[in-house]
Amino acid sequence: MRTAEEKFYRARITSRDEFSPGLWKIHLDPGGEFQFVAGQFATLGVQATQKLIERAYSIVSSPYERELELFIELVPAGELTPLLHALPVGAYISLRKAAKGRFTLDLKSGHKNHLLLSTVTGVAPYISYMRTLYKDWSDNRFPNDIHLYLINAASRSWEFGYHEELELLASKVPWLTYIPTVSRPYEDTQWRGEIGRVEDLIRKYKDQWKLAGSDTTGYLCGNPQMIELGKGILFRCGFAKESLKEEVYWIPPKTLRR
Repeated sequence: MRTAEEKFYRARITSRDEFSPGLWKIHLDPGGEFQFVAGQFATLGVQATQKLIERAYSIVSSPYERELELFIELVPAGELTPLLHALPVGAYISLRKAAKGRFTLDLKSGHKNHLLLSTVTGVAPYISYMRTLYKDWSDNRFPNDIHLYLINAASRSWEFGYHEELELLASKVPWLTYIPTVSRPYEDTQWRGEIGRVEDLIRKYKDQWKLAGSDTTGYLCGNPQMIELGKGILFRCGFAKESLKEEVYWIPPKTLRR
């Protein structure tokens, strides 16, 4: 049996930024070498009174970065996020040494198009893709002929988190198209961009971007309802099951623990 020292790092929170109430990001010094592929997740833990409470979080940072960056949403009734939310810079948390997950960029199918659909913190693995691709593009190691199309939704614009970074990147590179959308514009009257939920916009932009199941991989990350509705739309648009990847961030309310 492996000891705790063999399975866990003692990671330290080095910085913390609030995007809006209940939405924040942290940077972690992992406490040792932590290898992962863009799109994978890290398992964090906080010691409670009688047990270590752990949950998995998609990694925002690129494997080229030494520190880990995570985008977290507070679940008031959850077991872990209230504990994480209370931790200050300098606090230590447990980090499993092995990253996991298969929600990685599909570079094996030969598909040139990649349709990325997300809600709020579901954008996290896509940021990791893009930071990694940007470094590869800058170093002339970019995969041949691929394009990423991102639709990122939030109720209000201040919940995006990475809007400025994505806008800047999309303005710099030829391989990224970015559409942010707000589903509650009546609560965000200064917003001048696209409005609607992800599932409201899939057909519009799929047609506009001329995406087909034969040359496009679809990715869905975040809210489970968006994922189910989005998959149904893409199935009806001719996407095969093997051309869709999903990362569900929580279980519907009856068994919600996070």
